Amino acid sequence: MLIAAAVCPHPPLLVPEVTGVHGTGAPDPGAGELRRLRTACRDAVAALLGAAPDLLVVVGGAGQTAEYPAASGGSLRDFAVPFTVGADPVLPLSLTIGKWLLAGAVPPSPPVTWQGIASDAAAAECVSLGEKLAALAPRVALLAMGDGPGRRARGVPGASDPGADRYDDQVSAALAAADPGALAALDPRHDQELFVAGRAAWQVLAGAVSAGAFTADLRYTAAPFEVSYYVATWMRAH
Repeated sequence: MLIAAAVCPHPPLLVPEVTGVHGTGAPDPGAGELRRLRTACRDAVAALLGAAPDLLVVVGGAGQTAEYPAASGGSLRDFAVPFTVGADPVLPLSLTIGKWLLAGAVPPSPPVTWQGIASDAAAAECVSLGEKLAALAPRVALLAMGDGPGRRARGVPGASDPGADRYDDQVSAALAAADPGALAALDPRHDQELFVAGRAAWQVLAGAVSAGAFTADLRYTAAPFEVSYYVATWMRAH
């Protein structure tokens, strides 16, 4: 049964080695926003692990739906960054960033299942997978890795994008209300139109939620680098 969930984005720039920003005094005007985003992600993961799950499932978009061995690692070599996490770097970007987030997490994580979901998977397939994952243990926590619209970054920087704004509002409202139905209703046709990389993982989360109320904490929602990022936690209400 799902007892807790978190949503985090998976941009490579979350990893300090990508930007070279390790300290707190960097002159880069984006450094402060990156610190805020990283802190929100770290806090969300800590809250997730603080729920004392028996099993943690990390799910993210991939080329195809598949479970990866526990020892699998990931790298950012496709982004020309000499960064690896874990051994045998075969994880997709979404799970690579998830692995980085869990490295050194406090409290330590329980056993982890690494689950890729085809980025173009139909909503029904995502929901069905979520139902199966939630049944893997008595107390399951799920970390869903995914970015929101990236179309702004491919257009004119700073230009308005009503379509991306509407999508942001829909996802943010669903995460703030712990509303799995709203996530399940996201239209896959918007994935390519808006360059959304998280829809499939969020719909796996929607399927993992069974009967019972959840409390929600929307910890971050912004598009600081023309790509929308959301960080949220859902906790089963007692």
